[in-house]
Amino acid sequence: MKVFCGRANPTTGSVEWLEEDEHYDYHQEIARSSYADMLHDKDRNIKYYQGIRAAVSRVKDRGQKALVLDIGTGTGLLSMMAVTAGADFCYAIEVFKPMADAAVKIVEKNGFSDKIKIINKHSTEVTIGPDGDMPCRANILITELFDTELIGEGALPSYEHAHRHLVQENCEAVPHRATVYAQLVESRRMWSWNKLFPVRVQTGHGEQVIVPPLELERCPGAPSVYDIQLNQVSPTDFTALSDVMPMFSVDFSKQVSSSAACHSRQFEPLASGRAQVVLSWWDIEMDPEGKIKCTMAPFWAHSDPEELQWRDHWMQCVYFLPQEEPVVQGSSLFLLAHHDDYCVWYSLQKTSSEKNGRVSPPRPVCDCQAHLLWTRPRFGEINDQDRTERYVQALRTVLKPDSVCLCVSDGSLLSLLAHHLGAEQVFTVESSAASHRLMKKIVKANHVEDKVHIIEKRPELLTSADLEGEKVSLLVGEPFFTTSLLPWHNLYFWYVRTAVDQHLGPGAVVLPQDASLHAVVVEFRDLWRIRSPCGNCEGFDVHIMDDMIKRALDFRESKEAEPHPLWEYPCRCLSGPQQILTFDFRHPVPPHPVRAEGSIELRRPGRSHGAVLWMEYHLTPDSTVSTGLLKPPDDKGDCCWNPHCKQAVYFFTSPDCGVPQGGPRTVSYTVEFHPHTGDISMDFTLSDTLEDGC
Repeated sequence: MKVFCGRANPTTGSVEWLEEDEHYDYHQEIARSSYADMLHDKDRNIKYYQGIRAAVSRVKDRGQKALVLDIGTGTGLLSMMAVTAGADFCYAIEVFKPMADAAVKIVEKNGFSDKIKIINKHSTEVTIGPDGDMPCRANILITELFDTELIGEGALPSYEHAHRHLVQENCEAVPHRATVYAQLVESRRMWSWNKLFPVRVQTGHGEQVIVPPLELERCPGAPSVYDIQLNQVSPTDFTALSDVMPMFSVDFSKQVSSSAACHSRQFEPLASGRAQVVLSWWDIEMDPEGKIKCTMAPFWAHSDPEELQWRDHWMQCVYFLPQEEPVVQGSSLFLLAHHDDYCVWYSLQKTSSEKNGRVSPPRPVCDCQAHLLWTRPRFGEINDQDRTERYVQALRTVLKPDSVCLCVSDGSLLSLLAHHLGAEQVFTVESSAASHRLMKKIVKANHVEDKVHIIEKRPELLTSADLEGEKVSLLVGEPFFTTSLLPWHNLYFWYVRTAVDQHLGPGAVVLPQDASLHAVVVEFRDLWRIRSPCGNCEGFDVHIMDDMIKRALDFRESKEAEPHPLWEYPCRCLSGPQQILTFDFRHPVPPHPVRAEGSIELRRPGRSHGAVLWMEYHLTPDSTVSTGLLKPPDDKGDCCWNPHCKQAVYFFTSPDCGVPQGGPRTVSYTVEFHPHTGDISMDFTLSDTLEDGC
C-alpha cells in the first residue's frame, strides 16, 4: 500500500507531497540505525558474553533455574548468548515491531526458539502471571539500553520499572554497574561551540567589533549533550584543569531510581585557567567484582590505548558549563553532576552542595534563542575568524558606497559585515521567528537598528515595499540554512536568487557568484563498519539482520548520500578531488536538469568504501569557501576536512573491493541536478576492480 507523506524540501523551500511505501518510516529507521555498528563492536560483544556466562554460573551455583529478562533485545544476540551459557529460558523484549520480527527469525535460524520468547512490547507493558507474558519474575536482568550519555534512551525509568515489577530482588544484572566519569578542561575550540565570540572587522574607519548580546553571554545554553568522537580532538585543543573523576555510579542489580539527583566531587585544579567544558564518558562492569569492564574512555584516559575499540553507537560527551569560571591551581573546588531521568548536566561550586544547603539547579534552558537556532558546529563556524575574513575580503571587492545589500542566510552576521564595510543600505531576511528574534538582539546590541533592516518573511515572498522601493545591487549569502542536511541543500540560495530576480537592479552582483559540487573516493579507517554486513557475530548467524538492513537501504532516500562530520572519521583519499557539477548563481535556476557523467581515477592502493561529496562556494573569482576538503590530500592521501560542516558520504554497494598496487582503477559516476525538485541523484560504480576480496 502507498501513502502520501508531506516533506519540506530543504533545497527549494517548498512543501512536497510524496507517495511512499507504507513501511517507509521503519525502513529509514533500520537503514540509519546503529545495529551494524553494534554487531561489529567486538569488545562490547565479548564483554557481554563473559558477563552473561558469569551471571548464569552464579545462579546455577545457587541451585536455581536461570530465568533471563532481556530488555531491548534487538537481534536477540544477548538472549542467544544467555541460552548458550546455560540459561533455562529467556524473555526477550523488543518494542520496535520490525526488529522484533527479525529477532524471531534470527532466534529460529540459530535453533533457540524453544528457549527464547520474543515479546513485542515496551518493557513497562509486560505482564507477569499464568496468563501473562512471563509466568514469573526473572532472576537475571540483561539490558543494552544505553546511549553516549548513558541515560538518554530512558535506561533509568526502564530499570526502575523492571526491578519493581519484572525481576526478583537482588537479581543478577548484566551489566552489573555503570560509572560516569568527568574531566574539567579549558578549551577555546570547544567553548566556541557554545558562545558567540566578538567578531573583529578591519574597515576604512579602523577596527569595528561585532559584539554578542548580553543575553547570549549570560545564557546557560541548551541542555543537550554534544556527543562526538573525542579521540579525534587533539590534546593541544584543551588544557586539563582536573584529573579524570568518577562522578556517579548506578548498580543495576538493585532498585534503580529515575528521580533527579546531584553528585558532588571535590578536586584541586591541576592548573590555573578558565573552566569552560566538561568531558565525560562512562564504563560498564559486567560482573560484581568489576573484572569484566567495557569502557568508553578516550585514548588519554584509557588503560590500554592500543586496545581502543572504535564504535559509533557510543562515543564521548562534551558538556558546557553555564558560564566560564576562573580557577586557581591548588584552590579546592566542587564539580557537580546533575541528572534527571534522561539528561545530565554539570556545574562548578566553591563549596559542596551539602554544606551550603543549595537546591540542585534545574536543567539549563536556552533563553537567548541562539542555542535553539544554531547547532554546535554552526557556533564554531560563525566564530571562525579565518572564515569570516574570507567573506570580509570578498565583500570589500564588490561593495560600493551606494550599495543596497540584501542578505539571505539564516542567523548570519553577513548583514553586519556589509554595514561595517560601507554598504549604504542593508536588508536581511529571516524566515523563522526564532532567527528573527535572535538577529534583532544582535543588531540592537551593536546599535545598528537604523542601519540593518530585518525582514521576517520567506525570501520568495519579498515585495518592493519590504525593500523600501530600492533595487538590490548586492545579493549576498554564506549560504547557510538551518533546514539543510546535505551539502547541496544550501542551493536553496539559488532558488531565492531566482525568486528575487525582479528586485535586483541592473548589473547586480551575487555573492557567492557560483558554486561547485566535488567528490573524492576514500577508504575509511572505521566508518565503513556502519554499512558492512556482519554475517556471524560471536558464533551466531545474523545474516537475517544483514538482509533486513540491505532491503531498507534499497528504499529511495536510503540509497542517497548521508551526512557525516568527517573530521571525526579519519579516511584516506584514494583519488584526487574532482569537480562534478557547477551552479551559476549569477543566473536564475535553469528549467532543465544538469547532468554530469565521468570517471574518477584511483591513484592510491586501498579499499574503496565510498565517495565523499561537498560544495565549494566561489565568493569572487579569487576567493573560495569549501565545505569539504580544506587543502589537497597529502602524499599518503590523508585528508583535512572542514570541521564546521557535514560532508555527504555515498557508500559503495561492495565496499570491500581493493585497489591493487599494479595500476589505476576507476569509479564511474552519473550525477544529475533536478531543478524542479532541487534533488541531486547520483550513482557511483566501481570499474575494473579486482575479483579477489570483492
